[in-house]
Amino acid sequence: MTAHNETAHDGAAGAPRPERVPELGGVPVHELLRAAAPALAPAVLARLVAALPAYGALPSEQLRGEITREVDRAIRAFTEVLRTGALPDEAELARISESSARRADEGVPLEAVVGAYHFGAQECSDRVLAAAGPADLADVLLVQHRLLDYLRLVSCAVAAGYVRERQAALSDEQVARQALLSSLLAGGDARAAADRAGLALPPGYVVLGLAVGPHPDELLPGVNHAVAARRKLRRLRGELQRRLPGDLLSALSGSGGLVLLPADRAPTDLGDLDRPALARLVEDLGRACGGELLAAAAAAPPAGVAAAARLVGEIRELAAGAGRGPGLHLLDDVLLEYQLSRPGPARDRLAARLTPLLQRPELLDTLRAFLGAGLDRRQAAARLQVHPNTVDYRLRRAAELTGLDAARGPDQLTLRAALAAHDLG
Repeated sequence: MTAHNETAHDGAAGAPRPERVPELGGVPVHELLRAAAPALAPAVLARLVAALPAYGALPSEQLRGEITREVDRAIRAFTEVLRTGALPDEAELARISESSARRADEGVPLEAVVGAYHFGAQECSDRVLAAAGPADLADVLLVQHRLLDYLRLVSCAVAAGYVRERQAALSDEQVARQALLSSLLAGGDARAAADRAGLALPPGYVVLGLAVGPHPDELLPGVNHAVAARRKLRRLRGELQRRLPGDLLSALSGSGGLVLLPADRAPTDLGDLDRPALARLVEDLGRACGGELLAAAAAAPPAGVAAAARLVGEIRELAAGAGRGPGLHLLDDVLLEYQLSRPGPARDRLAARLTPLLQRPELLDTLRAFLGAGLDRRQAAARLQVHPNTVDYRLRRAAELTGLDAARGPDQLTLRAALAAHDLG
């Protein structure tokens, strides 16, 4: 090493030591890099296009213009790091973040944007360090140390600018999608909202209503139940996106909500559904989120989504009230309960048959469980987590209060109808 390359005090007490300048063969590395700069930018650009498809897909004018200038600027910035030992300042990092934000807006993947700096650094290292000998080991290590410091800082600036832009874009997109969902559920003309969201209205939607049971972690003492519920919801949304990528609309919480699945053809009626496929979807969603799913579905054209959503809500309530358990439920499954729960004096009279039980919710729950279990008292007891004798006692007590015996055939239909009327009254 030459004498000027050693660190030393400048003569003033306590003055800072200048950073050591790395050399190769007695020539400062930054000078080697500066001399190679005119050829480096095209070489780095060729490497980016060959290794990162996202850059190869950019317009040639942009590659020759803005991208080449960014590559050249990054090389010169690193040259200054080698010369001074000082990392890029806030202004330079802000400029890097802004450039990254433009790549995000253009749809270039984040890994390609970060990778561009790493490929550039690798090309620079290959060019200037190729001739290094054993005597240059300390300087080579210093170059690599400064290169890593530079890449660490620049990668953070790239990620910050990219994520900020994507969050803003996703926020705008989410607002537009929620506006479209609200318009569909309000029953109005959703075409303007679809245009704002950048989506084409499909011929139809499958309206899927979900009631999500608790994840086991939500029932454990000492566990943050809010965190467990959010994790469950995140897994549910992730599985929906994995299974149905594209333009689905949803309003979901930890307890459930609505999902609109676009259909490629207009439904001929509200029963026009692929039940096996929907049933598998519900099973997969429940398995992914770890909670039991009770789901209802109906198909509708865009103008009928509001009515379908109301129908789905009623089907779900009727299925739950009838004790049918988790899984997919369609209108055909609850036709009797649905018809008997329609507004009118008969529904009011049916609901009134259960008035004596309103202060005894355990009796109502037992009636639901018993009827939902196909009149199997042991299965009902297992659902309620009580002894079968307790089920017998509660059924007798309910019969005394209402005059309707769940074990008698004629009364069973009345009780099912009364429960349906009570639930939707």
